[in-house]
Amino acid sequence: MKPDHDAVFKSLSDPTRRALFERLCLDGEQTVAALTEQAGISQPAVSKHLGVLKRAGLVSGRHEGRQTHYSARKKALDPLIDWTRQMGGFWDTKLDSLENLLGRMDQ
Repeated sequence: MKPDHDAVFKSLSDPTRRALFERLCLDGEQTVAALTEQAGISQPAVSKHLGVLKRAGLVSGRHEGRQTHYSARKKALDPLIDWTRQMGGFWDTKLDSLENLLGRMDQ
């Protein structure tokens, strides 16, 4: 796995960060205050989680006055999607080989 992939995986390993990212994906751009209302944690905690997501490239922030509006960067999931496809293909090949071996053993 490439180092930039690690940041995506690590940032999404936390359930709170996953929930924030999912909310931004599903509901679109949100302010920190709006995200805090439904997160069940304090505003400073939400801001810290958003900082981790931002460093991983999963969200971007835009300042408007005193508020920051965050949005999901869905293309940042490409490394995760590529990795799962690669691993899916790997296991499909291995399982097909096992199935062939078991078939030959039954004969």
